[in-house]
Amino acid sequence: MSLACHDLRTPLATVYGFARTLTRDAQLDERSRRFVGMIEQASEQMTQLLDELGTAARIEAARWEPSLRSVDTLELATSEHDRVEAHGAGETIETDADAVGHGLESLALAALRHGPAERVTWDVRGRQLALAPVQPTAGPVVTGDEPRDLGSLVARMVIEELGGSLTLEGDTLLVSL
Repeated sequence: MSLACHDLRTPLATVYGFARTLTRDAQLDERSRRFVGMIEQASEQMTQLLDELGTAARIEAARWEPSLRSVDTLELATSEHDRVEAHGAGETIETDADAVGHGLESLALAALRHGPAERVTWDVRGRQLALAPVQPTAGPVVTGDEPRDLGSLVARMVIEELGGSLTLEGDTLLVSL
């Protein structure tokens, strides 16, 4: 799986590179520019999916080496997505900030997508984070019990590999880091 992820990056980089070049072409009409922008955005999404798949493969093969650094848990839960909020009091921990931060965002986005929910909020209390609301339809997807969301599955793998846990209590996902 890791080899496949690696090998797919080269053609994807080519597609992405040409799309970026074309978006800067002043001769493109608006419709063509919009289509090229869609190709560029899809390439970015594919890169993210390959990153997640590669992380999962390395964890499964016991070859994942997390890049540990100090980070505040409130910072980890903070998202740029306008329907995901974070508040509370964080705590500085040593963790793979990129993988955990991306994982927490993936969990929140899965709760939004599979809920459905208008917005979700992380309540941060040190190493304990609570995401709510997680609708009954989203619960099994967010926890990874129903494998319908790669981001949620990889988030769980990353958090557990780093010694944390995820549990669902009612409409709240509890994450311990």
